[in-house]
Amino acid sequence: MTLGAFVDALASAEPVPGGGSASAVAASLGAGLVAMVAGLSQGRMRWAEHAALHAESAEIGRQLAARLLDLADEDAAAYAGFAAALKLPKDTEAEQAARRDAMRAAARRASDVPMETLEACLAVVSAAESLAGRCNTNAASDIGVAALLAEAAAQGAAANVLVNLPSVGDDEYASEMTTRVKQLIDDIEAQAASARETIGGGHAREPLPA
Repeated sequence: MTLGAFVDALASAEPVPGGGSASAVAASLGAGLVAMVAGLSQGRMRWAEHAALHAESAEIGRQLAARLLDLADEDAAAYAGFAAALKLPKDTEAEQAARRDAMRAAARRASDVPMETLEACLAVVSAAESLAGRCNTNAASDIGVAALLAEAAAQGAAANVLVNLPSVGDDEYASEMTTRVKQLIDDIEAQAASARETIGGGHAREPLPA
């Protein structure tokens, strides 16, 4: 699917793809920018001391971009599974029980996938933060955009985790996931803020420890 076709699908009245997929795609764009900035920094004498970081970041960015696009598809499939469970028959007690079990399993999957997106968003922001002050200054704003995209995507993914938890029917799981969401969002916001501060101040940073 082209980007234009994806946007058309989002704009349609169909429930999938939706916000979860859009969040994953946004984070994928951020990961692509990480790879781009790393590539624009490689082979430049001015930033030669960060060469190892640039090589690693270029690969990490490409891997995360591909993984997040996969998660966009997985998120759409997960919600489609939940929507299908909602349509199951419920005329008899047996049908009601089967429908309830199917809904809970689908809701768990619909929570797990955006959680994976949220974790990938942290990886994108971490990669962007590492490059801030250690990359081609002509592309510093691009690293800032990468962090912003991943941060926004993380908020969207978090919302999709939380909205599905009540349908899972497992209080312990819901509590663990809620705690994990908060931890990830806190980490992402802190690293995104650090990247913005470094970029805004035009600070050059020492190489990362080997």
